Amino acid sequence: MTGSFVAIDFETANREACSVCSVGVVAVRDGRVADTFYSLIHPEPDYYDYFCQLVHGLCHLDTDGAPSFPEVWDEVERRICAVFPDCQPWSREIPFVAHNACFDEKCLRAAFSAYGMAYPEYAFCDTLRASRRRFGRNLPNHQLQTVAAAVGYDLRRHHHALADAEACAAIAVALQEFL
Repeated sequence: MTGSFVAIDFETANREACSVCSVGVVAVRDGRVADTFYSLIHPEPDYYDYFCQLVHGLCHLDTDGAPSFPEVWDEVERRICAVFPDCQPWSREIPFVAHNACFDEKCLRAAFSAYGMAYPEYAFCDTLRASRRRFGRNLPNHQLQTVAAAVGYDLRRHHHALADAEACAAIAVALQEFL
């Protein structure tokens, strides 16, 4: 992977992968943060599990007036294109990076499907796997906040989508050779 990527993190309203209720996006170009974006999203299906609310603190009051996923994703793609004008946002040249990428990729695929949008087969890299390769058993666990601390990043608002995407970006820059 080059030093250019898009770190992404979703929070969900319930246990349905398509119920994204917030997204954080950090575009990194040549190892430096070039753009950040955060948005609340009106979830589909539109209900909140108690457990999910405990994790991220969001509820109906936060997202009832929020834009739908397609509206938010249009803005995400516009911003990615502004940072990487030579690449289409679905280009495999500029991968998405997430901590436990299978979760975020599943959410993205499910949201595309829920709205009948064609999924462009984005490339994903996983900082969780990179952490396991780099640190092995030298960490007590490979949770986002633990790995962030191990690379010198202070994650203060864990489970806020933008804060988590920023931490993921810092980890990806630090562990780039392991992605």
